[in-house]
Amino acid sequence: MSAGAGTYTPKPGAAPVGRMIGAQTALETRMLLRNGEQLLLTVVIPTLLLVLFSGVDIIDTGAGKSVDFLTPGVLALAVMSTAFTGQAIATGFERRYGVLKRLGASPLPRWALMTAKTLSVLVTEVLQVVLLIVIALALGWSPHGNPLAVLLLLVLGTAAFSGLGLLMAGTLKAEATLAAANLVFLLLLVGGGVIVPMDKFPDGVRDALGLLPISALSDGLRDVLQHGASMPWGDLGILAVWAVLGLGAAARFFRWE
Repeated sequence: MSAGAGTYTPKPGAAPVGRMIGAQTALETRMLLRNGEQLLLTVVIPTLLLVLFSGVDIIDTGAGKSVDFLTPGVLALAVMSTAFTGQAIATGFERRYGVLKRLGASPLPRWALMTAKTLSVLVTEVLQVVLLIVIALALGWSPHGNPLAVLLLLVLGTAAFSGLGLLMAGTLKAEATLAAANLVFLLLLVGGGVIVPMDKFPDGVRDALGLLPISALSDGLRDVLQHGASMPWGDLGILAVWAVLGLGAAARFFRWE
């Protein structure tokens, strides 16, 4: 308020970047949770797989309870479904309809928009992980290991899948992204050590599949939560490489229009 005139003086300008990122993160999270198809992919499918395969003896998961083998793989699947498949499809169609172009011209910096999308993914993953852990414990899951190792695996897995999802969404057409993201999801569900143990595959195939981010994430989580490993450095290294390559390629080749 000015001292003499007794009126409010406008102060135009953009809000602080932190506040803009927070508002965009909340918006992205609400949009994700309101999308029925995305909710099916990110929450319902992993939950159904955990309950079904824990209760029905369809796949030989080795010694011990099935839920002890399945829960780490389903947690990895939840991360992939949100950070990769869901984000790739949503961002691809936002790009097609010009939403990203308009947001890119707003006071919100482009890097801040991508930060908000990543934070939205993390918020959704927290909800997924809590839900799946509660269900797994109700099914008799007995977790072990180092919580810090689990956190590092989930964060690096999110970074790796997020980079790959943004790379796909920023380089392919929306329809191609939709088809490719769902196809990759199905292929990695079967061949990524999520439901089917890796030792069921031939040696050469198993070695190649072990270098995939979903395999590193599911195997790392299983080593910690089922077998009590302290820190699975090999799996963390694979995820770190995928994260650097994916995020770097997304930053380099992402097209906003």
